Amino acid sequence: MPTYDYKCNACSHTFEYFQAMTDAPLEICPQCEGNVRRLVSGGSGLIFKGSGFYLTDYAKKDSSNSKTETKPKKEAKKKPVKESTT
Repeated sequence: MPTYDYKCNACSHTFEYFQAMTDAPLEICPQCEGNVRRLVSGGSGLIFKGSGFYLTDYAKKDSSNSKTETKPKKEAKKKPVKESTT
């Protein structure tokens, strides 16, 4: 639920009010009971919470470099198995 800014037309009192987006806008000032109007605000900026947000996380990767830099796979060496003589 957002916080809306209001300003009274009569006494110029500015205040914030926490209400749902579906609620009707306020019409009466809590100080002088005059008419109020809802102010247009810029809102808040984009906020990332938590760790792990880096500039390079979502950077476009160049696929041509990744294909040329692949290393050949090493073949596994087979060890001889010793037979037991018991």
